[in-house]
Amino acid sequence: MAATKFTKETYLYWYEMMLLLRRFEEKTGQLYGMQKIRGFCHLYIGQEALAAGCMTATRQEDPFITAYRDHGLALAKGMSPNTCMAELYGKATGCSKGKGGSMHFFGVKEYFFGGHGIVGAQIGTGAGLAFAEQYKGTDNVSLTFFGDGASRQGMLHETFNLAMIWKLPVIFICENNNYAMGTSVERTSNVTDIYKLADAYDMPADKVDGMSPEAVHEAVARAVKRARAGEGPTLLEMKTYRYKGHSMSDPQKYRSKDEVEEYKERDPIDHCKNKLVNEFSVAEEDIEEINERIRQVIEECVRFSEESPWPDDNELLKDVYQQEDYPFIVD
Repeated sequence: MAATKFTKETYLYWYEMMLLLRRFEEKTGQLYGMQKIRGFCHLYIGQEALAAGCMTATRQEDPFITAYRDHGLALAKGMSPNTCMAELYGKATGCSKGKGGSMHFFGVKEYFFGGHGIVGAQIGTGAGLAFAEQYKGTDNVSLTFFGDGASRQGMLHETFNLAMIWKLPVIFICENNNYAMGTSVERTSNVTDIYKLADAYDMPADKVDGMSPEAVHEAVARAVKRARAGEGPTLLEMKTYRYKGHSMSDPQKYRSKDEVEEYKERDPIDHCKNKLVNEFSVAEEDIEEINERIRQVIEECVRFSEESPWPDDNELLKDVYQQEDYPFIVD
């Protein structure tokens, strides 16, 4: 790929965004070990290039929806690190009022619609977001993210069928990090090239290097162009890798340390830094200035969370179904 294909400003944006995601998740892991954060927690470390490339290929108004490994995409869409970290703490100032936790980030004004804990359920909801945009007459495109494990869910096939019939403006993005929890794709599917699942529906599809923000950007940009033109959905299989376990409780006995280290050699953050220094002559002190800025952001989001109040007891029954509001619900 030619060095001049993307600008210095783009690489600076990618580097700073991915560094924010990486440092936020590293701090999250540390705080989890200190029992400041409880419950389920799935880190995005290693998959940052997907968030970076998707952001530069889309508009802010394009809705994103994903599964429970949601911190990175939420931050990429512009959700505040303060409210995201507070949500992990379970504080009232969290993006879901402290009631959603790690798996249920939500930011309407940032066009981020979750954070969903049910494997594959967000695939249908993502198509629903696309249908809403089509119905309203916008040219916004829904980016619907799911893991390789979710590709075995029936929801995917039902959604693919309807999305093609109605030519919905949706991009289905499989973040294929090789393991559904601890089980490889090869052990659970006869079709190991997940993008080929689209063939049954005559849906355009492609396999993409998910460790490269450039490759992600280009693939998403092509799919977005099709969707905005009314030509319907696309399936993109992003080959990526998570450096950490499926969740914080994962002993990771299903893969070798050598395998993890092999992927780390292609780290997207290091790649962008090398581009900036070697091809755009960005000074090391400028890189360090970005690093320090991100360090302060992470420090501030932890301080904000520590000092934020816990939810009041009267919040317990808010934002859920109540009998007085829904008389058809009986005891």
